[in-house]
Amino acid sequence: MNEQTKPLVQALSQFKEKRPISFHVPGHKNGLLSGLPEEMQSVLQYDMTELEGLDDLHEPSGVILKAEQRLSALYQSDRSFFLVNGSTVGNLAMMYAACRPGDTVIVQRNAHKSIFHAIELTGAKPVFVSPAWDAHSNTPGAVRFARVKEAIEAYPHAKAVVLTYPTYYGVAGAELADIIQFSHSKGIPVLVDEAHGAHFVAGGAFPQSALELGADVVVHSAHKTLPAMTMASFLHMRSTIISPERIAHYLGMLQSSSPSYLLMASLDDARAYAESYTKEDQADFLENRQTFIDNLITIPALQIVETDDPLKLLLRVQGYTGFELLARLEAEGIFAELADPFQVLLVLPLLKKGIEYPFNESVQKIAIAVASLPIERGQEINESIPEDKGLSTLTYLPQELLGRDTEWKTIEESVGHVAAASIIPYPPGIPLLIGGETVTERHVTSLLQYLQMNAKFQGAIRANDRQIQVIID
Repeated sequence: MNEQTKPLVQALSQFKEKRPISFHVPGHKNGLLSGLPEEMQSVLQYDMTELEGLDDLHEPSGVILKAEQRLSALYQSDRSFFLVNGSTVGNLAMMYAACRPGDTVIVQRNAHKSIFHAIELTGAKPVFVSPAWDAHSNTPGAVRFARVKEAIEAYPHAKAVVLTYPTYYGVAGAELADIIQFSHSKGIPVLVDEAHGAHFVAGGAFPQSALELGADVVVHSAHKTLPAMTMASFLHMRSTIISPERIAHYLGMLQSSSPSYLLMASLDDARAYAESYTKEDQADFLENRQTFIDNLITIPALQIVETDDPLKLLLRVQGYTGFELLARLEAEGIFAELADPFQVLLVLPLLKKGIEYPFNESVQKIAIAVASLPIERGQEINESIPEDKGLSTLTYLPQELLGRDTEWKTIEESVGHVAAASIIPYPPGIPLLIGGETVTERHVTSLLQYLQMNAKFQGAIRANDRQIQVIID
């Protein structure tokens, strides 16, 4: 292995080959004391700490610095960081770096819950921009340039525009470059949660990255679409408005002081995978993908929907919710990313040429799952399209909710009351109702529909009792 290809992976391998005797943390002592299954124990020999030659994530000067420099060169950033606390910590750090308590930030309404947590922690005042409804995927899609322009003109002193690109379903839209250009013309940085776009660097059939389009800070969940371990993520910046020193400062506060070397090694490996991904690899992947789709199309009653990102596929069966289809798929050993009232979302592997994947077996199992659904049902699935509020704000800011008296009300009785905390279908982790937001009839309709379909929730909801927690005014 060439040290310059995977500097941190190489350093860990060399250290392990020395058969080191551990009188340091972690306490499993290179796996010796672990009671995990043997296959898991074997990786603990690489679960190191900040020893000589292995560098320090928070003050990198050796192999971690080299690995992050390789990452920065690949994504053409001014500076890139390894994240071991998931994209959540990247979203928190970029918000802390951009705003202070009381600052206004313009936020895409269908953001991940970590963005709303960042708003609460920083004490910022959010102005929400409603996304356009994407009828093709039956999901909230990208925000339009006109909406963001309206928000900036209404709130010219905003400290940041915070966007999600692409959406969980792979919807990218076509106006991000215009949004970034206009925001910059007003001196406002653009922060992008690009959790599902780490692979966009491969180019070709994939959408352009927000970083390439000019965003100031971009966060990637490397573990979502690149071969990195869960929680392993990237943060990139290329900005004249936000300094890398501020980002590094907040990452030093928010990330663990004992970062996992296994996670960092997997980031080094994932970067090398993306860096070596060739046009031939992509062509082979696209060919395999198309064959997979062609075979799926032959399954009676199954509808295939493609979005902007070739790694995302939606499966639908008319008359059935995605939750019902997902249950049948899981019974056959097919585990998808998520389900919603309309469909099931598949995340395909970013295959390289020569890597085999069980697509044919998957088609057979999906066919069995679909066939197990009674075709004669065929009822129409209706979901309330989220209300397009244009620009909106919270009735109470998160910090204003603290200490207020609350009560549980039935969902139907909650209209006109203020939600005491967010209610979040998970996955995808996008709040259906935000803490501090006034409950509307639209919220009630969507909540009842999700409950009827046995969706899973996080937050201030008692699903079995059909109640939510609201503020007592």
